[in-house]
Amino acid sequence: MPPTTPTPATFATSYDVIVVGSGIAGLSFALKVAQQGRKVAILTKKDRAESNTNYAQGGIAAVTSKTDDFNSHVRDTLECGDGLCREDVVRAIVEDAPPRIQELAERGVKFDMLTNGGGFSLGKEGGHSERRILHVKDVTGRAIEEALLHATATSPNITTLEHFFAIDLITSEKLLRGKAGEKNQVLGLYALDVRGGKVVTFRAPVVMLATGGVGQVYQFSTNPDIATGDGIAMAYRAGVAVADLEFIQFHPTALYTRENERFLISEAVRGEGAVLRNAAGVAFMKNAHPKADLAPRDIVARAIDAEMKRSGARYVWLDLTKFAPGVAKERFPNIVQTCARHGIDVEKQMIPVVPAAHYLCGGVVTNLRAETSLSGLYACGEVACTGLHGANRLASNSLLEAVVLAHRGAEAVSEFLQTAKPATDKLPDWVDGSAQDPDERVVLTHNSAELKQVMWDYVGIVRTTKRLQRARTRLEVLAREVDEYYWNFKVEPRLLELRNLVLVAGLIVECALQRHESRGLHFILDYPGKLAEAVDTVVRKSGP
Repeated sequence: MPPTTPTPATFATSYDVIVVGSGIAGLSFALKVAQQGRKVAILTKKDRAESNTNYAQGGIAAVTSKTDDFNSHVRDTLECGDGLCREDVVRAIVEDAPPRIQELAERGVKFDMLTNGGGFSLGKEGGHSERRILHVKDVTGRAIEEALLHATATSPNITTLEHFFAIDLITSEKLLRGKAGEKNQVLGLYALDVRGGKVVTFRAPVVMLATGGVGQVYQFSTNPDIATGDGIAMAYRAGVAVADLEFIQFHPTALYTRENERFLISEAVRGEGAVLRNAAGVAFMKNAHPKADLAPRDIVARAIDAEMKRSGARYVWLDLTKFAPGVAKERFPNIVQTCARHGIDVEKQMIPVVPAAHYLCGGVVTNLRAETSLSGLYACGEVACTGLHGANRLASNSLLEAVVLAHRGAEAVSEFLQTAKPATDKLPDWVDGSAQDPDERVVLTHNSAELKQVMWDYVGIVRTTKRLQRARTRLEVLAREVDEYYWNFKVEPRLLELRNLVLVAGLIVECALQRHESRGLHFILDYPGKLAEAVDTVVRKSGP
């Protein structure tokens, strides 16, 4: 078992590097930096195993087969990204994949192998022209997470602080310590010790944001409750640019239940031959795209949305009943068991599925070294926008991006710390002032529900300018209410999450309103065509 979190009396508040988030990106980066001899703290707002990585089913895309090649993987990624990927970034990440896969295997990740000794058992998913998805059954993310958690737990240079909620970055500009002409830089951050009920001041010259995505801005999402856009909000408030936030990937096939649970049914199921059928039982994807059920996710999600609106049905069907007996149970045991708990025998019955918010293709702007425009601030994983995904993420490229950028980011941090000047001044403590304990938490519940409904209704799979403007108006009101609440009451996790969600939702809308075309995941009825040149949408906070 991993060691328990240090008690408030024993944890340090000064480190070489602070990592916010404990998914594949944060853990991979922390391990590599710790191996350099640096003291690292991992802050995670809940349990260390709670992350988007832990819910990733499909796998990790990489060229490992003799029948595959880098050019094919690059081509598939560019095609899926609909003209907005940076080809140099795509190629660098794709070509860096094999050694990163080898590292994961050495960490103890036991990827499924062919029974005949012919190497990895590779899956195929939407948008891929070859079988190149390495997997561990249908719980790949969990397997990777467990291996990395074991490694960090046994590292003497890593301290993991569970139930510490990062609030905001501390920068030289905010403290007015920067001299004329000097670059703004990270000095540390404030974090709420949830169990202790106090805000702690942490000092570090390097902060890595690895906080995952923003799925909880929507009413229906495959993401866990922790996906509240914390890192994007923190970076934006510190003056760092965010880009392409309008590109929200809605996973086409989430399990439909009356309880509004949205369990992900992996795209790998369709890669193995499952077929989408409408309410009448007719396979409809063959009329939507040449690749039919293996079309890119944006096309599949829109096709399902159109079928549901045309028929008035609340879901469509995913048909696995033609699989050979036992195949589904062997390849997708977690999915089969979950469906069984809902009374569905996948060998005999079709699965009701609907789209749900799944992945953010944009994020905090970084380069290929995970560096942001703020000195000492890095971002990696879903929170970051490197240019890999463009307007639509190719399936299973996300875990790949995380491990590659974690590696490159660790190299960049090593160089940075060799020349960074150690901070000596004491950082100011958090001041509550006249803030009171919250007395009407119903405000948080109501505003959170309204936020999710507004985003689902107005900023969903198909958009219009009028809907986006309505969303902006409502979000501005919510932002004022949440801001007033934030400054008058003591901070708590629900308030901090809502503060970040409202900000990120507003940024998503602003990016969407900037894009006067339909490209990739952003489909807007007012501008159904595509502009001749693809341009990123970028938003940056003005003023301190």
